[in-house]
Amino acid sequence: MSRQPVVRHNDWGVLTPPALGDWEPRLSVTVVIPTFNYQHTLPYVLAGLAAQSYPAHLLEVVVVDDQSTPPQELPDVRPDNTRLVRVEEGWGRANACHLGALAAEGDVLHWYDADMLPYREEVEAHARWHHLIDYAVPGGDKRFVDPSSLLDVDPAVVRERVAAGEAADLFPDQDHEPHQWVEDYWAKTDDLRTAGPRAQRFHIGMTGSVSKALYFDSQGFDRSLRLGEDMALGHELAQAGGVFVVDREARSWHLGRSQVLRRAEQVNRYNDPYLADLVPTMRPKRNRRGRAYQVPYLEVVVPAGSADETIHVVDSLLDGDVPDLRVSVVGPWGGVHEDRVQPVEDPVLETRLVHRSYVHEPRVRLVESAPATSDAEFVLTLPDVSLAPLPATLSALLDDLERTHHGARLLTYDSGAVARLERTAALARVARLVGDGDDPEALLDETFGVKTYRAAAVGFVPVGERDVERFTLGARPPMDPAKSENRLMKALRRGDDGARGSTRADGHSPATPDDLGESEHGKRGLFRRR
Repeated sequence: MSRQPVVRHNDWGVLTPPALGDWEPRLSVTVVIPTFNYQHTLPYVLAGLAAQSYPAHLLEVVVVDDQSTPPQELPDVRPDNTRLVRVEEGWGRANACHLGALAAEGDVLHWYDADMLPYREEVEAHARWHHLIDYAVPGGDKRFVDPSSLLDVDPAVVRERVAAGEAADLFPDQDHEPHQWVEDYWAKTDDLRTAGPRAQRFHIGMTGSVSKALYFDSQGFDRSLRLGEDMALGHELAQAGGVFVVDREARSWHLGRSQVLRRAEQVNRYNDPYLADLVPTMRPKRNRRGRAYQVPYLEVVVPAGSADETIHVVDSLLDGDVPDLRVSVVGPWGGVHEDRVQPVEDPVLETRLVHRSYVHEPRVRLVESAPATSDAEFVLTLPDVSLAPLPATLSALLDDLERTHHGARLLTYDSGAVARLERTAALARVARLVGDGDDPEALLDETFGVKTYRAAAVGFVPVGERDVERFTLGARPPMDPAKSENRLMKALRRGDDGARGSTRADGHSPATPDDLGESEHGKRGLFRRR
């Protein structure tokens, strides 16, 4: 079997889909429609789906009733293979869509909202991409319209007009509002071809589709989300290797303005803490310093060695300019026991010291084996604990990867060992593509790009030379309160300058080296690093 076509980054333009109506489909498609009290528009959605150009024997529709009142019933005008699934536990669109995915029999899952009206070729346009690669995530084109004039029309008439190719004429003399913020980004990125990792941010699930294989290879919908679930799913599909396609021939009417358009500020306010916690690519929603999140930006995998070196390497990672990280230390932690033993002669002393150092540190995980996959955006795998990064090293390397959209940086040690800083999405893409006889390293370079640096040239130093600052509280007589207050105010001004910028609202100039006490000169922050 030949290998699937290779898409580099998100440049889906290398794929050539067949012209609509000029090909022979073979994959079955399940359209999943979550509905909650959409009894007035669902009949038109199903009428449009009943008129699709996609072969009827390959089309299934699963309507998921999210506890509507009164309970949703299927209208007479609908595709032949339409089923109704009722939600018994949980609620919300993400939960309903996931239940629909579990019930689906099709090879392709096509999410479609209960207030959308498809053009005749909508399903066909989506499906053709899945016949090319199994990691495509197509999104369609939609226009928002006032549905009032449609609601008095018999759904059977709508089915006939859609089947006749007249969907574009269903709303004459009306303004057709585009999804403007999405359209603007499409325009800036050549329909996401140049968007790279940012493409996932524009996964709008109301007209999205995905192969069932890719969906279940990912973490799928986060069923706890009530809004923003499609963007969170976009992250998960990217992590599984997905490519986000814009198909302007997959057209739909959105029957009414969406909640996001009607209440954008309130919706964004609600979504921000959820998406910041779950989606590392939404960097502008995350604090630059001092925060960790449920899904980290970076995971570092460290094999435990001697206690002193392991602790020093892990402390160096936690002390760096990337606080948004998780450190997984691989070692035999199950051997740490509570048996009576002379403490300094304990056979597992080295393991015990590392275990005690981090068992209560929330950013460190003590694991028995290296994780096979990661939910983090990037993974750094260290070969040993002989070298440690300087404070700015990881931030600079990650910026290098972000600027280039590359998949990996290989960092060579003088010993011949290699540390690997890799984009999780790139590794997943390679895993989907690699076949017998393929070189995974060459494929990683082909799909995303790889560059090699000497570790010593990009800020890795021998572990003993990496200084991790600790507090200094020397014994000394009490200071005069007025003098202490003076130092307090200077320290606060320096902190204020850093937080607000160089221009102070109260007219004070930023502190200069001459303002600093001798012991503070040349350090950073209240407890400054040399």
